[in-house]
Amino acid sequence: MSIKKISGLLFFVFCTFTFGLAQNGPIKLLETNPHYFEYKGKPMALITSAEHYGAVLNQDFDFESYLHTLHEEGMNYTRIFMGSYFEIPSKSFSIKHNTLAPEASKVIVPWIIKAENGEIKYDWSSSNPAYFERLGKFMKLAEQLDIIVEVTLFSSIYNDDHWEMNPQNPKNRAGETGTLDRKLVHTTENGELLSLQKSYVTKLVTELNGYNNFFFEIQNEPWSDRPYTALNIANTYAIDGPNWQAKVDLADEKSLEWQEEIAETIATAEANLPKNHLIAQNYSNFKAPIASVSKHISILNFHYNWPESATWNYHWNRVIGFDESGFAGSEDMVYRRQAWAFMLSGGGLFNSLDYSFFVGKEDGTGVNEAPGGGSTALRNELKILSETLHSLDLKKTKPDQSALVAAPGMTGYVLSTGNESWLVYLIDAGKSTSQITIGAKSHNTFKVESINTLTGEIQDLGNYVANNQKLEFPVTLTEGEIALKITISKDF
Repeated sequence: MSIKKISGLLFFVFCTFTFGLAQNGPIKLLETNPHYFEYKGKPMALITSAEHYGAVLNQDFDFESYLHTLHEEGMNYTRIFMGSYFEIPSKSFSIKHNTLAPEASKVIVPWIIKAENGEIKYDWSSSNPAYFERLGKFMKLAEQLDIIVEVTLFSSIYNDDHWEMNPQNPKNRAGETGTLDRKLVHTTENGELLSLQKSYVTKLVTELNGYNNFFFEIQNEPWSDRPYTALNIANTYAIDGPNWQAKVDLADEKSLEWQEEIAETIATAEANLPKNHLIAQNYSNFKAPIASVSKHISILNFHYNWPESATWNYHWNRVIGFDESGFAGSEDMVYRRQAWAFMLSGGGLFNSLDYSFFVGKEDGTGVNEAPGGGSTALRNELKILSETLHSLDLKKTKPDQSALVAAPGMTGYVLSTGNESWLVYLIDAGKSTSQITIGAKSHNTFKVESINTLTGEIQDLGNYVANNQKLEFPVTLTEGEIALKITISKDF
């Protein structure tokens, strides 16, 4: 064989190996459009309606049935807490059935649980093989089902009752004495706990490194531990107010310093491991213009998002996540509309906190008393959104609100999919029938199709010619909302 042929063969082997690594590596930001993900060589948005984060740490929860339900219903993402925080049965935010609040005997955490003088103690110097076996089974099945897992390492500790039974509390750690202010737990001023937290993170990073289907999140709702109010959203333009639902709180400097330490711990641990995984940071409720983003952070998470959380932070060129829904009733309509509005504003991740999943109802058919929603019907509707987005070329997709010149009596959100094509979502804001105007640069004929956001039914609304840089056509909403696909017609 000639040298030229050998060189060509070696180059082919190298390219095949490199492409294989790219195809089989961890989920990452989409290189050509980092507002979305790439997984197994394909662009991806993450959309789900998932349980309340206790699938691993609650041994009563049948995660196999749960994961299969997500997969069968078209959901591609779930979120889990890792054991540094869980809640108290019957005493957790008015939730009747709460997967994050296992019975005491059914809690499983990364450490060995001991009894000292009749009290439960967590031995932070140990490793619990049963926990990591359960975690491994969960991750393996999720990977087989193409479900991406958000691995949330820490959470705010919302009240004294939760701190009383928390594994990070010195009085609950084996061989420890003393006290710690719960509002200092997630700061660098927490004494010897900081080194224990870093060891816990490093252990989880190491154990999970072989999996491709996950990313880390540092802390759930850090602003609850250490808030400073940045914005009032009750139209007062003041920054004070007692109602958390009328204001935006951000984490303070001590919290941000600690979060950076944890992000650095993840990065340092993975520097010596085969794979590197994305890291998310949770910034605020509702909406906020983020002042700075760490070099370690690839996903910007918010809770109970307004579309502005995506609009105001789009310039950071990261995925922007609607990481948790809720506190807006139990009706599917609320969370379906939140999802469409946010994702068409430039979001790349949506997680509806789904209270229809709990122990005994891992198929998501439960009826729950909770500060949020969730149902089989909602998941079917979110599947329609997911399928619609994934039918687009996400490498080119970007928000284009300016394209919607007029929609009298309606609220609208727009994604441009390139080459004068758009996905538009409209909500009744006083009118169910209106004349829509789209800004079109070319004098082309456009095909308009409607998508019923509840059933997925697609209807051809006809072809319309753009004149004077305007494309105009009538729309009648179905169920108070509709999605439209607008493309240049190939028949003209």
